Amino acid sequence: MASVLVPRMPTGGLRTSVTKWLRGSSGGLVALAVVVGVGAGLGAVVFRWLILQATRLFTGTDDYSAAGRVANHWVPWLGIYFVVLAPVVGGLLYGPLVDRFAREARGHGVPEVMYAVAQRGGRIPAKVAGVKALASAITIGSGGSVGREGPIVQIGSALGSSLGRLVRMPESRLRTLVACGAAGGIAATFNTPVAGVFFALELILADFAASAFGAVVLAAVTASVIGRAAFGNYPFLELSSFTIVSPLEYGLFALLGVLAAGMGVLFTRVLYLFEDVADRIWKGKPEWARPAVGGLLLGLLLLALPQMYGVGYPVLEKGVAGYYALGFLVILMFGKILATSLTISIGGSGGVFAPSLFIGAMLGSAYGDIANMIFPDQAGAQAAYALVGMGAVFAGAARAPITAVLIMFELTGEYTLILPLMLAIVIATGVSRVLMKETIYTAKLVRRGVDLSRPGGAPPGAPLPTVASVMRPMPRAIPIDLPLEAAAQRILASGGLILPVTSEDGVVLGVVTASALSASLAEDEDAEDLTVAAILEEAPVVSSDTPLHVAAEVLASSGTTGSAVTDADGAVIGWLTYASVLSALAVRPGRAPQRS
Repeated sequence: MASVLVPRMPTGGLRTSVTKWLRGSSGGLVALAVVVGVGAGLGAVVFRWLILQATRLFTGTDDYSAAGRVANHWVPWLGIYFVVLAPVVGGLLYGPLVDRFAREARGHGVPEVMYAVAQRGGRIPAKVAGVKALASAITIGSGGSVGREGPIVQIGSALGSSLGRLVRMPESRLRTLVACGAAGGIAATFNTPVAGVFFALELILADFAASAFGAVVLAAVTASVIGRAAFGNYPFLELSSFTIVSPLEYGLFALLGVLAAGMGVLFTRVLYLFEDVADRIWKGKPEWARPAVGGLLLGLLLLALPQMYGVGYPVLEKGVAGYYALGFLVILMFGKILATSLTISIGGSGGVFAPSLFIGAMLGSAYGDIANMIFPDQAGAQAAYALVGMGAVFAGAARAPITAVLIMFELTGEYTLILPLMLAIVIATGVSRVLMKETIYTAKLVRRGVDLSRPGGAPPGAPLPTVASVMRPMPRAIPIDLPLEAAAQRILASGGLILPVTSEDGVVLGVVTASALSASLAEDEDAEDLTVAAILEEAPVVSSDTPLHVAAEVLASSGTTGSAVTDADGAVIGWLTYASVLSALAVRPGRAPQRS
């Protein structure tokens, strides 16, 4: 019997097709965003479970900050003094883990993600997710006074980056997947899908492009669904509704915004002052042991002020609800600054968002207490000032006003305070910008010599490339009265797509582009009678000392691809093209080439 030959598909054909679809199509990006959202949501669930188990292991309670000075039933013979040793033991566990496997997991996490997006094309090692989850859970469980938002942002972002690199995503899409992971992590762990989206866009991507917005929203929604299934659909703080009882309150909230800005800046400066001191003291010593040795100081602080143990949300809730006296609110506020700064400086792993909320709550509650003493019938509820203080201190530290407004709205579900909240946050953001150039996130990178506000992350003080370094001699210009057909021949001969247009006395009047010429010659019946003046476009003019990244923005906003270059006296001395600017900006020292 004759055999029948059946053609066989290449074994990798289907896989290659799927990979190409995921990598290059809009549908593929949507699918990957949903997958990242699932991963970030599950990561948030696992991470919070790890924190709970670590806290139970180290303290014998679900949250020691709420328990007060009690003994650990695992080691009852130590009494309340076990709290001195808990950070030491925790440091012995997470110190070697971070030092050996992923040093990126040290600290508060968000700056590392910002750097990966801006300077490394969104590349984050996959191992960071696991190491960050374990190290942060142990840090918080053993008494570290830090938050869980930084870790979950880094965990989600690492998952997004790993998935994107698995299908060899181009850098632009890889960055979007990193932002998807960050948004999903925030959305799931805090039940704040909208704030998660804007956290990712405002802080991680620093871009509100529509192409990224849809994917980030899908990831946040997906992760939030998983988070609500695991933790329930409840706001972080459940409070009674507030009303504005007097116009005076708006003035009081405005002043609170100023104070919150100062407190956010103070928190940032103290945090990095502690890091500087710790770096000098520990210079030349093994980094893996730093958390354990420094943990002894943290333990002594926790013995004196156990409310600083871990994230401290129960203490925050009591502060907002008015359980504490004015003096103790001030102690808790400065105690949190001290405890968080100490935790981070010794090498602990955790976020600074929750501490900034804690500090803001204590500031606002104390401020509301004082306001009610001075204006008993006009100041309004003390808790309202606490909530506004939370958002304003975060805005003062991070300068992310959109995220601050939205996250406070979603954390409380309280819309009646939206106007004073917006007022205080905008003021806090503006005053903070005057008091300090960097934010609590970007300051960490600047201290490493990376300034994200400069092209390529150039170190502060390093000279920026200017237009003078890439400008070319002025090309042969087109007279304003030249017929269109002759102008088309002139552009073809030049080999470019744009040429300057000058008057009879040589003054640059604008530009003419190949696209405008072709459209006019094809569509205008009387094109043979028209001159360049009919299709003249306004051209931007840049000076020779303009930084290249600024020149790129000028060209992009003008919609043209060429510009005249002038000297200090305004005389035209050269010609700048978009291609030459991009070629110069694309060369970033130390940047890894993009893989296809």
